[in-house]
Amino acid sequence: MTEQEFLDFWKTIKWPEPRPIFYRLYHDHNGWPLFYSREDLAGKYIDITPEQFIVRDMSVRVINGKLVPRKTVWLSKLVPAASGTLCHHKDVAVVVSNQSGQHWKKKENVTETD
Repeated sequence: MTEQEFLDFWKTIKWPEPRPIFYRLYHDHNGWPLFYSREDLAGKYIDITPEQFIVRDMSVRVINGKLVPRKTVWLSKLVPAASGTLCHHKDVAVVVSNQSGQHWKKKENVTETD
């Protein structure tokens, strides 16, 4: 191949059109995420950034076409119980095993706010 043939080749080559790249979060009718995809599929979706696609956070919700993080509040406390850790009847911080006392269990409440 001569230099001129090479230059003519580069001038006349028809490069294929690049395929569009999709970054999407598909969600249900309530805005809860179903899956992330780079394909054009049927269903409800929002376009997202490549950074959001990499993270693929499922603790989000789609509200008014926007990606909104869900806020989760975890509360835990000790409550009297019939079984659990046996503690001194006047001080929950003192664990006992060979005397009477009060049993305590850890109770957890998880609340998600939107």
